[in-house]
Amino acid sequence: MSFGQHLAELRKRLFISAIAILVAMVVGFIISEWLIDQIAIPITEIAEERGRAILNFDAITGAFDLRMKVAFTAGLVISSPVWLYQVWAFFVPGLTRKEIAYVLGFFLSAIPLFLAGCAAGYYVMPHIVELMVGFTPADASNFFNAAMYYDFVLKLIIAVGIAFVLPVFLVLLNFVGVLSAAAIIKGWRVAVLVIALFCAVATPAADLVSMFLLAIPMVFLYFVAYGVAYLHDRRAAKRQKVREAELVG
Repeated sequence: MSFGQHLAELRKRLFISAIAILVAMVVGFIISEWLIDQIAIPITEIAEERGRAILNFDAITGAFDLRMKVAFTAGLVISSPVWLYQVWAFFVPGLTRKEIAYVLGFFLSAIPLFLAGCAAGYYVMPHIVELMVGFTPADASNFFNAAMYYDFVLKLIIAVGIAFVLPVFLVLLNFVGVLSAAAIIKGWRVAVLVIALFCAVATPAADLVSMFLLAIPMVFLYFVAYGVAYLHDRRAAKRQKVREAELVG
């Protein structure tokens, strides 16, 4: 494909993804009130325990803006099968038929991985809120800015979801010749350190269990991505040797 064709293909994939997200946002808006209640559970529990915790809307449009943000985030999650497929489909023209079949099985895992990552982010969120609120003096009250609170929670959930999907993109970059398996394994120490730092930031320092529950699958997925890339590079090297032998012969 020429550069212009690649741009046209990218525009097509982005358009389909945008439509899917918009449609999913409608569903997200319908269930946004329920989602807002679920995300606010840690604040409710703190209020019941301490008696001095409340979510505060400091603008007339604050409640509506919040519902739109929640609807957009829910739309991203609900439409993830569509836009993740569009990302994969964009790279397909650069792969052979065997490579497409090989990558498809691994890529299909991106959807449950993304959803599992979002679930993991939601799981660790109450622990973070509880830890941070724990620093509040005994005679003080907690008035949470609703916009800032929900921004924090929604970004955490999406960030962890994307982090779980990153190994899939490592494999895609390997199959299109951008990243070799040797480069992936060479940077494993840096990758493990980055994962550990990410998990340390995403989980409270006092909750090591949550940190390891988040870090272990991410490290495992990184090495799974290396294994897939290694097998691909070895097969590619064998095919190259066969071609060279045929040329010499």
